[in-house]
Amino acid sequence: MSQAHSNLHRSAWADWWEGTRRTDIWWTLAWFDIVLRYRRSMLGPLWLTLSMGAMIGGMGPLYSSLFGTELSKFFPHLALGIIFWGFFSGVVTDSCNAFISSANYLKQGYFPISLFVWRSLARNVIQFAHHIVLYIPVALWAGISLSWDAWLLVPAFLLVIINAQAIGMALALICTRFRDVTQIVTSVMQMLMFLTPVFWLPESLPGRAQYILYNPFAQMLDLLRTPLMGGDAMPHSWWGILAWTGVSLLVSCTLFAKYRRRVVYWL
Repeated sequence: MSQAHSNLHRSAWADWWEGTRRTDIWWTLAWFDIVLRYRRSMLGPLWLTLSMGAMIGGMGPLYSSLFGTELSKFFPHLALGIIFWGFFSGVVTDSCNAFISSANYLKQGYFPISLFVWRSLARNVIQFAHHIVLYIPVALWAGISLSWDAWLLVPAFLLVIINAQAIGMALALICTRFRDVTQIVTSVMQMLMFLTPVFWLPESLPGRAQYILYNPFAQMLDLLRTPLMGGDAMPHSWWGILAWTGVSLLVSCTLFAKYRRRVVYWL
């Protein structure tokens, strides 16, 4: 039996693990995606960082005045909101095309499909690493002091990565089969940006609208942003994300086990 034939008959877990453990492949592919995208550019991916920095610098004083909030309190909130939302949005929208953009690899030989979801995720992590440095001068200017609770950022980010891989796998499978779903996902993410406390403060919501904060993206943002601002995330955010992680893993595993062998025929 050929290696390719035997690989196609692996279990779903073995197939997923084979792609996950090949960090040398998907991390290198993600890095070259960044390099090729900004080839012949003097600043490379720093152009994205500069544009995001300009947006944060322009929106901070304006929105602080509109909401009547002290700038030293609102500016870190807005900066982290835009940085983390850029990461969330990039992960979700890029996952939709994870297999479509890797069609040449999948058609030419056997590759575990989880490898290309990790590639998409790694590419966004690299871009996020460029953007998060923008928060350092903002935090220094606002005089934010971090406590030991800031280490909660580590398990929170791990939960985000687990969810990103699970949701990315499900979206990649669905969008490869139904190409219109990509446009739907893009539109939904644009809508969710305004339903998530990226540009506004959660305490500004009236009591009857507090249910908006149970949005999974709002909870993820709370877990990541609050420790970096010297505060404690809400307990319902931890429980909500743990529940959401279980649901996303269940859906992703079900779709992956059932449809992973069909991806190459959908391309």
